[in-house]
Amino acid sequence: MRDAKFELYYWPGIPGRGEFVRLVLEEAGADWVDVGLLPESKGGGGRAVMEMLGRGPVPAYAPPVLKVGDVVFSQAANICSYLGERFGLVPTDEAARLHARQFQLTVADVVAEAHDAHHPIAAMKYYEEQKDAAKARAEDFRAQRIPKYLGHFERVLQANARARGEHLLGGDFTYPELALYQLVEGLLYAFPNAMRRIAPQVPGVMALRQRVAERPRIAAYKRSPRAQPFNTQGIFRHYPELDDPNATR
Repeated sequence: MRDAKFELYYWPGIPGRGEFVRLVLEEAGADWVDVGLLPESKGGGGRAVMEMLGRGPVPAYAPPVLKVGDVVFSQAANICSYLGERFGLVPTDEAARLHARQFQLTVADVVAEAHDAHHPIAAMKYYEEQKDAAKARAEDFRAQRIPKYLGHFERVLQANARARGEHLLGGDFTYPELALYQLVEGLLYAFPNAMRRIAPQVPGVMALRQRVAERPRIAAYKRSPRAQPFNTQGIFRHYPELDDPNATR
């Protein structure tokens, strides 16, 4: 399996930031291997991911890391941009490629804030050590930041007259739509009550999420054992006390 053209190094057991890269690789139909999911006997697992960090003349600080031949590089948005351009998941003109990267990086900003909603003080402290601060941070994230970010993408979709509100950029599907899909999936998992409130305000975003979920390669991947479910070890975590109160109770 390690003779695949693209080797992705990310922690096994969580979707995390690696999932944004996995989705592009799957949509592209690339020849790739998820090294973290391989058994250690085949050179995989968490140990292989750890060993990849810090290697080479330009070491990666953290996964995801992509190895393509002799080139090794990191950062989810950087990797997705490279793959999206390589596999034609974005128009060829410079402006379109810059705007696609802009959207991908904006999603990365939201992902960082979603993490800080449950770890607002220190990443190395347990959630239980910062629950009070997390409640305050999560309340602001739900009330202000999620609607603002998703509202931004809603306006981008509605302003794209060429695609009649169905795509972020130009007249066809582009790789940052995969990132927006995964962002919405994560928010639905982590903040289901809040998202029931917010979703009607962003119908275009929610419709895009459904269209991406139905893309044949993405649907097949999500049904496969390679797709790791959300859990309370990753970026998007469902702690009921951090969500909107359930109005039905």
